[in-house]
Amino acid sequence: MGGGGDFMVTVSRKEVVAAALPVQEYWLPQSNLDLLLPPVDVGVFFCYKKPHGSGNGGDELRFGSMVRVVKEALAQALVSYYAFAGEVVSNSVGEPELLCNNRGVDFTEAYADVQLQDLNLYNPDDSIEGKLVPKKKNGVLSVQVTELKCGGAVVGCTFDHRIADAYSANLFLVSWAEMAQSKPLSVIPSFRRSLLNPRRPGSYHPSLDEMYVPISALPPPKAPQPGADHLISRLYYVSAEQLSLLQTLASSGGIRKRTKLESLSAFLWKMVAKSAVMENANKKICKMGIVVDGRGRLSSGDEDKTALMATYFGNVLSIPFGEKIIGDLKEQPLSWVADAVHDYLERAVTKEHFLGLIDWVEAHRPEPALAKIYCSGSSDGPAFVVSSGQRFPASKVDFGWGRPALGSYHFPWGGDAGYVMPMPSPARDGDWVVYMHLLNDQIELIENQGAHIFRPLTSDYLKLADFPHRS
Repeated sequence: MGGGGDFMVTVSRKEVVAAALPVQEYWLPQSNLDLLLPPVDVGVFFCYKKPHGSGNGGDELRFGSMVRVVKEALAQALVSYYAFAGEVVSNSVGEPELLCNNRGVDFTEAYADVQLQDLNLYNPDDSIEGKLVPKKKNGVLSVQVTELKCGGAVVGCTFDHRIADAYSANLFLVSWAEMAQSKPLSVIPSFRRSLLNPRRPGSYHPSLDEMYVPISALPPPKAPQPGADHLISRLYYVSAEQLSLLQTLASSGGIRKRTKLESLSAFLWKMVAKSAVMENANKKICKMGIVVDGRGRLSSGDEDKTALMATYFGNVLSIPFGEKIIGDLKEQPLSWVADAVHDYLERAVTKEHFLGLIDWVEAHRPEPALAKIYCSGSSDGPAFVVSSGQRFPASKVDFGWGRPALGSYHFPWGGDAGYVMPMPSPARDGDWVVYMHLLNDQIELIENQGAHIFRPLTSDYLKLADFPHRS
């Protein structure tokens, strides 16, 4: 799988792109759910094949023209998505707030001495990290557009997770592409923080004390041990056929049908448990969390609130998790593990859970807090989080020269636990691209025992992405 990461990236231009229209400066407070996010940045990137035809006699579209389109569309999109053009600052009690001052977005133009088909997409630590996805130094969002030797391009972005979750970023990405094609925005984002106001008086279930923890209650971080296993990032391709097979195995012969996400998560839970090699491993605990979007839950039964929450920009997330004895996860059938996934999710995907979470944060402010599984290190037994990227709009991020051959989040999130993000593939309906950020030993076992499911994402994938669209 080697190669494709040993290339040079040359920066040709850096500038700051502000909103196309002036924005009156004002403070936008963080919601209680925003305050649960640590200061981590999220990366996302899109790979485009060499474009042909610009509507100008069929001439090839030049990179300079592509950059101009992306840049002008960004300036237009920032008028509505002004949060991405602001800055995060601390208020008088030390909580982050957003200063909407149209500071703008750091925008980089670059050239990479590599062809798209030679990019080592399987190992984004080698090919994407710090090369094609920019490091964010200032503001809330950074963008880099990179020309490839073959005439293709990569558009990479990094944003502050405290300001936006993946749902919000997806809204922005689609709007950005719509601006590039001179289309009206299909969604106007809402920043109505009152939608997530705490109740008076507040109340919450004691189980939230097991899911979330004030940072002051955490033990000090342990120094890394020499030779200790470390987290690495990998990209895989999972076919629709393998997903359907997993779903059948996880659904108890059709008695209880599990979703594809539940089924894939259950399989990974078994694999991560099997990879544990610590002393008395079979008696230790393995934890798995699943990121849940609360927009639909908070607005259940209220049509007006449903419409408002569908456009809400910010964080509306919870990370419920289950914990099982490693020996049980290894020995029980996949359907048993999938039932366990379903059961712990079912308790948390309710309106009351999210209302309670908002109240829990209010009861602990201004003390910062975060999801307990984020800091569940391997010393307690392995832990990881699965996030659903099924709304990831890769096929819609078309700036006018065709849909991307590949789009993916890139999120080496800095926690002690692993992270997995499955996304729909733009190459074939029903197939998934899966980003994994797990321990090296866990990755090796998944590749060994799950080779029929998780295919390393190589240049062969890009042949799938030849258009017209396959279905």
